[in-house]
Amino acid sequence: MFKHAQLESVKAWIGDPAHGALPLHARIQRAIRQLILDGALDAGKPLPASRALAKSLGVSRDTVESAYTQLHAEGFIERRVGSGSFVSERTQRLPRPGARGRPAAQPAPLRLSQRGAAMYQGGGLRDFLVPRPFAPGVPETRSFPLPTWERLERQVLKEYGTQALLHSPPQGMAPLRRAIADYVNLERGARATPERVLILTSSQQALTLCATVLLDAGERIFIEDPAYHGARKAFDAASLECVPVPLDADGMQVERLHAARHPAKAVFLTPSHQFPTGATLALERRLALIEWARQQQAWIIEDDYDSEFHYAGKPTACVQGLDAHERTLYIGTFTKSLFPGLRIGFMVLPSQLVAPMTAARTLLDGHSAPIPQLTLARFMEGGHFGAHVRTMRAVYAERLAVLERLVRKHLADFLEPIMPAGGMQMPCLLHCGIPERAVIDAAQRAGIDLLGLTALHASGAPRGGFLMGFAAYAPRELEIAVKKLAEVFRALSR
Repeated sequence: MFKHAQLESVKAWIGDPAHGALPLHARIQRAIRQLILDGALDAGKPLPASRALAKSLGVSRDTVESAYTQLHAEGFIERRVGSGSFVSERTQRLPRPGARGRPAAQPAPLRLSQRGAAMYQGGGLRDFLVPRPFAPGVPETRSFPLPTWERLERQVLKEYGTQALLHSPPQGMAPLRRAIADYVNLERGARATPERVLILTSSQQALTLCATVLLDAGERIFIEDPAYHGARKAFDAASLECVPVPLDADGMQVERLHAARHPAKAVFLTPSHQFPTGATLALERRLALIEWARQQQAWIIEDDYDSEFHYAGKPTACVQGLDAHERTLYIGTFTKSLFPGLRIGFMVLPSQLVAPMTAARTLLDGHSAPIPQLTLARFMEGGHFGAHVRTMRAVYAERLAVLERLVRKHLADFLEPIMPAGGMQMPCLLHCGIPERAVIDAAQRAGIDLLGLTALHASGAPRGGFLMGFAAYAPRELEIAVKKLAEVFRALSR
C-alpha cells in the first residue's frame, strides 16, 4: 500500500489546476509515473489494489484500472495474475536526479556546433510582441480593413474548399506569385515574372537562405556599416566574414567594393531606404554596384523592407530592375505594409537560382500556408493593398511630423532628430553625454522600447542614439511617450 505521503502526492497531483485538462485516469497515471521517476517508488514495490486505491482517492475502480493499464503499457509497472501490480524492474535503469537524498548530478557542459554557438551568442532576433513606444518597424494594425480581409478569406474557402487545407507548392501559390510580380514591376520598377518569385515566411528567412545557399562558411560578404542587425546575425550564424562598407549621404560607398584587395561573393544592402540612416543609394552607385557584380560574378542581395512608405516624392526604382545581368536577389515582405501576423515575405530571384532556392526552402519549413497566400493574392488583385498602403502612407507621414515636433519640444536637451525621407522609424542622436545603454535600460523599465544605434555599427566610434518607431502610435500616444521619455532623461541626468 502507498505510504501516506505518497498517497497525498497523488491527491495533490490530481487536484492541481494545471492538470485540469487531463482526464481523471490520466492524472492518476501521471502522478504514479512521477513517483516512480522521482524514486519514491522503487523497482519491485507493490502498488495498492485498484479497489483500495479507488476508495482512497474517491474515484471509481475503472478509473484506477485505466491508469494501471496505461502504466503497464508504458513499462512502468508489471501486473501479475493473483499477485497484483508492482513497479517494473526495468525502472532501475531510469535516471533519478536527486532521489534518496543523493546530490543531483551536474549537467554536462553545453556543446553546440560552431554555427549553433554563433546563433546562441548572437541572441537571436527580438520581436516586439506587444507594441510599446517606440518599437521600430511595427505597423499600425488597428485600422487594418479586417472586414475586407475576412470577406476575401471566405471567398477563398468557398472556391478552393478542402484543397486550401493541403500543402502549397514550396515555391508558393501561383495567384500570389502573379500578384507580387505585377506589383513590384509597377511600383518598384522590377524585372519580375511569377516564375521567379519565391514565397517565404519572412525577409529573415530570405536572408538565411541567401547566406547558406550562395556562400560557404568563411567566404566574404560586403555589408553596409551601419547595417540591419537581422542581416548581420544571419550572416554571422552562417559563419560568413562580414566586411563593413561605410556610408555617406548617397548610401553605400560602392567604389570601395571595386577597390577591395580581397573579393567577396556577395553584397547586402538596403538601397531604397538604408537601415538605419535612411539614405538612398544614388543612381550612379547603383549602376556601379551592378557592374561590380557582373565583373566579379557576385550576388547583390537587395532588401526593400519598407519602400512603400516614402514621404518625399516617389521612391527610387529598385536595383533589381536595373540589373540586366540577373545578379540581384530582391527581398520584400508584407510584415510592415500589412500586419506582422501575416508571416509572408518573398524573393524575386535570378532565373538560375529559382530551383536551388526552392529546394533549400523545403528544408527550412516546407511551404507557406495556402489560405493566407490566396487571401493576400485577392487583396492585392482587388486593389485593396494599394489603397491600404496609400492610406497608411498619409497616416505615417503625419505621425513622423508629430514625433519630430515633440522630440524638438521636449527632448531638445538630449536628442537631435534626423528627419528621414521614409520608413517607420526616426533616427535620433544623443548629445547629452548620457550613455546609450543606460537610456535604453531605463526607458524599457518605463515601458518604452528603443533600438540603439551603436550596436548596428561594425567599425569606428559611432555616435550614440536610437531608432524611434512611430508608425503604430497615434499622435496622443506619441506625446505621452515622449513626455515619459523626457522624464527618463531628466532622472538620468541628475
